[in-house]
Amino acid sequence: MILILKPQSEQTKIDLLLEQIENQGVSIHFSKGETETIVGLVGDTTHLDEDWLRANDVVADVRRVSEPYKLANRRFHPEDTKIEVAGRIIGEGHFAMIAGPCSVETEEQIICVANAVKKSGAAFLRGGAFKPRTSPYSFQGLEGEGLRLLKIARRETGLPIVTEIMSENQLDDFADVDIIQVGARNMQNFRLLKELGHSRKPILLKRGLSSTMEELFMSAEYILAGGNPNVILCERGIRTFEKMIRNNLDISAVPIIKAKSHLPVIIDPSHAAGIAWMVEPLAKTAVAAGADGLMIEVHNNPAKALCDGAQSLNPEQFDHLMVDIKRRVAFEEKILEG
Repeated sequence: MILILKPQSEQTKIDLLLEQIENQGVSIHFSKGETETIVGLVGDTTHLDEDWLRANDVVADVRRVSEPYKLANRRFHPEDTKIEVAGRIIGEGHFAMIAGPCSVETEEQIICVANAVKKSGAAFLRGGAFKPRTSPYSFQGLEGEGLRLLKIARRETGLPIVTEIMSENQLDDFADVDIIQVGARNMQNFRLLKELGHSRKPILLKRGLSSTMEELFMSAEYILAGGNPNVILCERGIRTFEKMIRNNLDISAVPIIKAKSHLPVIIDPSHAAGIAWMVEPLAKTAVAAGADGLMIEVHNNPAKALCDGAQSLNPEQFDHLMVDIKRRVAFEEKILEG
């Protein structure tokens, strides 16, 4: 349920109403936008008297929200969410480029890639320390050593780091990570999502391989319900019957997320097709669709990468792509301004 408050309502009357609602066991999400103020009521609202709410001096309208996700819902939070990370902004018109190797392999490799992507204009460094792999015999990442090397690369370049968590038991190890990534396989690891909800750390939540948009929103809801508002959604492709690509990039996810939710959305074109030459056209498509950023895999020597070399760009290819992305983003901003 949401309440739309009347403009210029007295704060004392608003506070009294909110106190009366909270006393009935309902949580409150307060969102003050440029044109209207919305109060989202979260919990069992069936016992609330709509006539009583409508009769209140400060209430302009009362609406029921049919979707099961409340805090992730744009109707609860009409303004776009803006997430600040180490002086950088994701969402609300700010385009974020995240780049780096699928997995951290050596200190030389991660620093080389970090310097290269920073020079090309990336704002964040991604790299896998813990790698969930389909085969138990595949490279699983350097784990704790990988985290240490990522922090060295951050110190060398100043780029905030993005890396994937596997379990709620690792939260202490990730205390110094700038953005914690929840991978597609863990999108519905609800114990992990609940624990991340108790953090204030920005969470990059990837859509599951076969998950619906509502399931993605509900996973975000777990984090938001725990008190952490810093959630970034990521579309990385879903599994379909097509065999010529690894996953199918669902570009329609961008306008759906923009319409249904206030959370920023990042596109990962590398994991979508799993083919390096397809990254550029898919990245351009994501910009045109209105994504808030991209996450692209870059390796200094893709042919010798220990993980996902086939979908990784080399630094020269990434730099070429960034020139075009910068031009497209600037063009979109110019259109919006003028």
